[in-house]
Parts: sequence; C-alpha cells; structure tokens
Amino acid sequence: MIQNENLSNFQERKILVASIDIGTNSTHLLIAEINLDLKSFSIKFSDKSTTRLGEKDEDGNLTEKSIQRVLRTLRRFKEYCESNFVNEIVTATTSAVREAPNGQEFLKKIQDETGIKVELVSGSEEARLIYLGVLSGTAFEDKSYVIIDIGGGSTEMILADNKDAIALTSAKVGAVRLKNDFYFSETINIERSKFLKTFIQGTLEPSVRKIKSRLTDEKPFSMIATSGTAISLGNLILADLGQPKQKMHGFKFKRENLNNILEELIKMPISDLKKIPSLSDRRAEIIIPGALILNTAMEMLNFDELTISERALREGLVVDWMLRKGIIKNEFNIQSNIRKTTIIHQASKFGVDLVRNEKVVNIAFQIYDQTKNIFHNDNNSKSKELLWAACNLYNCGKYVNISSYHKHSWYLIKNCELLGYSQAETNIIASIARYHRKSLPKKRHESWQHLMCKEDKTLVLEMSLILRLAASIDQRTEKVISSVKITLEKNILLVKLIPLDEKNDLLLEKWNLGLCHNVIKELKNLELKVV
Repeated sequence: MIQNENLSNFQERKILVASIDIGTNSTHLLIAEINLDLKSFSIKFSDKSTTRLGEKDEDGNLTEKSIQRVLRTLRRFKEYCESNFVNEIVTATTSAVREAPNGQEFLKKIQDETGIKVELVSGSEEARLIYLGVLSGTAFEDKSYVIIDIGGGSTEMILADNKDAIALTSAKVGAVRLKNDFYFSETINIERSKFLKTFIQGTLEPSVRKIKSRLTDEKPFSMIATSGTAISLGNLILADLGQPKQKMHGFKFKRENLNNILEELIKMPISDLKKIPSLSDRRAEIIIPGALILNTAMEMLNFDELTISERALREGLVVDWMLRKGIIKNEFNIQSNIRKTTIIHQASKFGVDLVRNEKVVNIAFQIYDQTKNIFHNDNNSKSKELLWAACNLYNCGKYVNISSYHKHSWYLIKNCELLGYSQAETNIIASIARYHRKSLPKKRHESWQHLMCKEDKTLVLEMSLILRLAASIDQRTEKVISSVKITLEKNILLVKLIPLDEKNDLLLEKWNLGLCHNVIKELKNLELKVV
C-alpha cells in the first residue's frame, strides 16, 4: 500500500483507493478509481458482509461473535485489495464502536490481526463524510438540501446548499438500535408503531430544531435520503407503483408512497417480510424501524418528497482522501462540474473520440439554436444540456459492436453511472442516442417504454432529430464544416453547409444529410432541401 506518498510520484496514472465502512449492521468495501486529470473518481467494485456489530451483550460490549465476523470480513477485503493492486485503504467505523466500552480494544485487535488502521469517527464527522459522499454524486442546484442517512445505530441529518454544509447533526436512533431495544415479537401492531414514532420524534427533535433554525425562506429546499433503508424502501415503492426496476440513485418518491408501504409492512410478520424478493433476511428484520424513522423525519421537516442518493459515507471517505492529498482543493471542486466530468469519464471509458465529439456538439448546437419553434420549444436549455450529453455518448455502443451500435449505446448509457443526472434524465440521454439513426420509436421498444412521461418522449424525439442531423453531417475525422445555416421557407427546411475550404464540395456530407429526409417529413411534416 502507498502511504503518504507525494502525488507527483504517480502522476499520469490512475489511483485505486479502497474505503471500508464498519457499520452497526454491515461492513462495506468500496474500491474507487481516481482519475488525476479529471479530478474525479468512479466506483470499480463494491462488496458487503452482514457483520451485525450492533448485537451487544448486557453491558453494551461488542460480542466476540460479531468481532470475529468483522475480522473475517476485513481479512477477505484486504486480500481482495492486495490482489487488485489497491494503492491505499481508508477505513472508518461509527456508532456501534463509539458507544461500546470495548470499542478501543476492538480497534486495536483489528490493527494487530489485519494491519488495517481504523478511524473511529464522531457523529458530526460521520455526517460530514456522508455529505461529501452525496456531494460527489448529486448536482446541487441553487437551493437548500436536507440529507438524511439512517444507519443501524444512528441517524445523521445534514443541512447543506451548493456553497457549504450549514448544519451537521447525529441522533442516537437507528434501524438496528430500534429493533434490538423495542421490537421483541414476530409482528408489530399499530400501538407499538405509534410508541416507536413518539420515541423517534423525541430523539430526532434536537437535530430537527437545529436544521429548522438555519433554514431560510430565501431558497427552496429538498430532501435527499441515503442508506440501505432508503434504497430498500425505494425498491418496494417502485414495485408497489408497478414501475420497471431501475437504479435507485436519483429516484424520487413521495411521503404518500412511503405511508402506503409502511401500512402494508406493519401488517406483516417478519417471516413474511423475509419472503419479499428485494429484501435480504437481515434487512427484512429492520425495514419497519428504518421506515418509521424516515417517515417521521419527513413529517417533522414537512417534506412531501425526497430523492435517493446511492452515495454516502464510503464515497465520502474517498473524497476526504482526495482533499487530504491535494487532488481537489475543496469539496466543491468535485461538485462544480459533476455532470461534465461524469460524461467525459464515461465517454473515455468506452473509447469514444472526444475531439470528434466536439465537432458533433458544435454542429448540433448550431442546429438547436436555429430550429427553435421549428424542431423544439425549449426555453430553459434543459433539452440542450441533455443533447450535449447524448452527443458525447451516442456512439459509445461501438465499444461493443459496430452493428446496431445505437442499441448498444442505449444499453450502456442506461446502465452506466451518470453522476448528477436523475434516472429519468439518464433514460432520456440513452434514448436520444438510441434514436439518432435508423428507425423512429415504436411502442414495443424497451427504450421507449422506459421513458417516464409524454414530455420526456417529446424531448427525445426533438433532440434525437437534431443529433441525427449533426451525426449525419460529421462524416470525416478532420473538421471540414465551417457552419450550418438553417432557414424555413413555407414547408421546406433549407439546410446550407458552409465548408472551411471553398474547394470542398461536401458531397459526402450532403448525401448523408439527405438520408434524413423521411424522418423530418414524418416527425415535422417538412421537406428537407440541402443547399
């Protein structure tokens, strides 16, 4: 492992950093590949083991069984890191060890037996790391955000905006703690759930009061939830709504949806909860306490909707390491260009020619600007931003196979990690790439079915048409087009291609552009004339 090595010693190559989170319920491993040029990272591998450190003896000590489970897991994680040439391991543990009388003894045992030095973080430091993790995967708008992370032994709530973390709080209430302290039977009745809600309210009150005191009326505010509890509830809500399975990162749901799920869960014994496909046995045991915490927090802070983030403490450890090593100057360096960085990273990963993509973007933007009220009526540039992303990724499917590469592009984009984009936006980008060539959408197409609403489908039709024209004009590796001029005369769309060199007749570009005639006729009822 590289320890405190100056970054100049490994410039021009990527760094693998592993982060390990020893939690109350599970121990997690994440391996991140840090790109020094982009000053960003991508997740290469993740794993977890249910170690149940929160199962303590009568005196509150960590039990020998749980200690041995953690030690076995850490040995396995370390062996995996070494075999994959990980440069450094950063590790943290939280409330279960913080509160145990034998917690320090446990940490010494880990270092003696595995060689891994574990950092014991405070509640506020845990909240800061969670905030850094969420920041690395979500594009913050000009509003305030309340981030909630429901762990096994504690619940962290953070108030932040796109400039700073305003409040970091930690409350001693978690899904495992509630289950161990109050949840003794196979089922939970309505009266017991009301009691638990009252207990949760009392425990969360100091955190809620601190956050409310620092909220202002100047900015709108939203809620972000992260943790296994939130992700599991998101999957249950998705199934309840009859929607196709999707990534949880960026998924939104309403408190009404959560209430409906909670009412159903409370009626079920644990034995039935364990039969739910999306819940592991251990998660089934703590899903109701976790849902009660989330529902109560939303109610206390008057949130009707939240967004899920799949990034949290483990990713925060990676960002913190990057800060300490000077790879990024402050936490908002990783936030400021998050959308641009993630698109460039994915394009590079799939071997896309970024220089050539710049030409396609330039042509597409010229078409976009000149076809307002002809092809589209976008007034807030949202469509233009998604078009930019699609222009950079539309031919990534060639990484798989040149034949029908637009279909491969759709699959790759839909399933890759586009940080800063919601799942709906990711589906739109993928579909713009999917329909930039060949046939128009059909109802039976899976890519078309994944689009959430009529507005999204309209956006895809409009932007994919622009990308189709831009890609058809880009036929050579070198730049030959100076500009594109578009005018509308009655029902004829006149497209004039102006070459860099007057001697170049652009026959190849004109011929390919002419192939778009039928699509323009079908979508916009216009005749295409290439000048």
